[in-house]
Amino acid sequence: MEDVIDSLLVRVEGCEPNADQASFKKLMARMANLFKKGKSCHDIVTAVEEIHERLQDVSSRHKRYNLANLHAATRTTVDPFLEVLYGDKKNIIGIEKARDDIIKKISDGGQSMQRPEILSIVGFGGVGKTTLAREVYDALPTKFDYRAFVSVSRNPDMKKVLSNLLFKLDNRRHANLNAANLDVEQLIILVRELLSKKRYFIIIDDLWNKEAWTTIRYALNDDECGSIIITTTRLMDVSKVCCSSKDDMIHKMKSLSLDDSQKLFHRRIFSCEVCPSRLEQVSRKILKKCAGVPLAIISLASYLANNQRFNQIDQWYVLLNSVGRGLEKGDDHVKEMKRILSLSFYDLPSYLKTCFLYLSIFPEDHQIGRDRLIRRWACEGFIQVENETTSLLELGDSYFNQLVNRNMIEPIIHDDGSVEACCVHDLMLDLICEVSSKENFVTILDFIEGDTPSGKKFRRLSLQKGMTDLTTTRMANTSMSQVRSFTAFSPTVSKIPSLYRFQVLRVLDLEGCDLRKSPGIDLRHVEKLLHLRYLGLRGTKVGKLPMDIGKLQFLQTLDLQWTNSKELASSVVQLRHLVCLILDLGMPLPNGFSNLKCLEQLTGHGVGIFTADSAKELG
Repeated sequence: MEDVIDSLLVRVEGCEPNADQASFKKLMARMANLFKKGKSCHDIVTAVEEIHERLQDVSSRHKRYNLANLHAATRTTVDPFLEVLYGDKKNIIGIEKARDDIIKKISDGGQSMQRPEILSIVGFGGVGKTTLAREVYDALPTKFDYRAFVSVSRNPDMKKVLSNLLFKLDNRRHANLNAANLDVEQLIILVRELLSKKRYFIIIDDLWNKEAWTTIRYALNDDECGSIIITTTRLMDVSKVCCSSKDDMIHKMKSLSLDDSQKLFHRRIFSCEVCPSRLEQVSRKILKKCAGVPLAIISLASYLANNQRFNQIDQWYVLLNSVGRGLEKGDDHVKEMKRILSLSFYDLPSYLKTCFLYLSIFPEDHQIGRDRLIRRWACEGFIQVENETTSLLELGDSYFNQLVNRNMIEPIIHDDGSVEACCVHDLMLDLICEVSSKENFVTILDFIEGDTPSGKKFRRLSLQKGMTDLTTTRMANTSMSQVRSFTAFSPTVSKIPSLYRFQVLRVLDLEGCDLRKSPGIDLRHVEKLLHLRYLGLRGTKVGKLPMDIGKLQFLQTLDLQWTNSKELASSVVQLRHLVCLILDLGMPLPNGFSNLKCLEQLTGHGVGIFTADSAKELG
């Protein structure tokens, strides 16, 4: 459907006649355009009717199979909250300093007999927030009238949460009042009565939204008794609401050091902290993928420990090579890890899910440029404009910040304090690559699954590291007629297919690919990619650019930095939808660039050196 609409859009909003045509030719061209548009309107009606018929067919099949009555498969899992609260403490390593720092902060404030001290622990899923909170809960020496440790979780039933809080505080009162039959307001009143003029220590674990915190906060009295509240959350915005008056009461979780990671990993496998010398190298490689996240370390260590051949080096390499290519056949520990990590993904609003899945295009450990990513989101049509006063790039910037605040991506900060790039945790990348593959959202050509149908229509292709002969042959025989996005990274420059094979391409990103080493790529064909919104040639050293680039009427981003190009095609001034133009060193702007009415970003080495005429056009 997307392709049909795009194809018709290109025909209806095709190139306008050039301004330098003679008056008679211009008139004839306009008449021809009107004729084409009239025919396109008829084609649009026909295409929409066909789409409507297909949708009706899908709807009738759904009713015929009565899918709503099929029971979903169920699987019993151990709640990780119970494991942290009541499990063995041998897996707790590397949080002593964080525990002591938190105890000092809340103790110093709590002794002042002011309103309850509130501290929030925030961090990535599986980084150990609940474990740290439990350690503080067990170690805090101060006396309290009431203590409770309550988990909220995603999409909580607030009646159940408050009933559980009352039970933890006073199980006898909970039983006597039959709290299960009370509503939320009644439970709030009971908790407030119980805590009135009392000193309490309550941990609210796994908060996912501000509304849940607001409801719980109503139940917790503000009496000046030196009470303490600790919350844990994956979301920075939620932690800021919890600690709205004191930013220093937000504790950001840090990953384990390499030494602590090794201790935790080896202790789980060998029951000691010593690793056989022959396994040290592969052990370090596995731990690099875990990036200091305790959940990942324990899960992968348990995977090895449960294998009867765990002492054989080949089993360790099987695990190492599996991370990044899907651990679907892993044991229950690995499944549980992926389930916990997936909670963060499935909690995202739909527009952020799409933007986050898109990161699977980039290889493991790749630093993804902030601006590059936002521009690509815009050109793919993922950014939903809410009003005319907000630009696509500004809204995309807010999407990026939301993913940072949710701890879904790790920001890479420049020396001046600005965020210039991001990266994705290896285990989370593994998850989104798996989802992207199942949804046919992104296909990574390094390792197309062996059972992938040969007739599969690819939508977004990514060439990352290298391809087997089988994959190369399959790509050569696969139609590119429905590929909307194509990205190649430098190791695969010789495998880039000819551009004439693409028909509905929106994004062509060859950043970092030295095209001098790939004689098969002829950029002259780029003028035929009429759907193109993003053309990323940064670092390609391609030299001379095609003169007919002005035919790409829908182009929004043109990145020409480090292309060794000294001249910009004069036809660029015809790109009426161009939003971002990045120029190479010494590349002058052509006359008439004031026609670029949609331009928001003009950047590159040497930009700012204007003649009087070009400065006037810039104005």
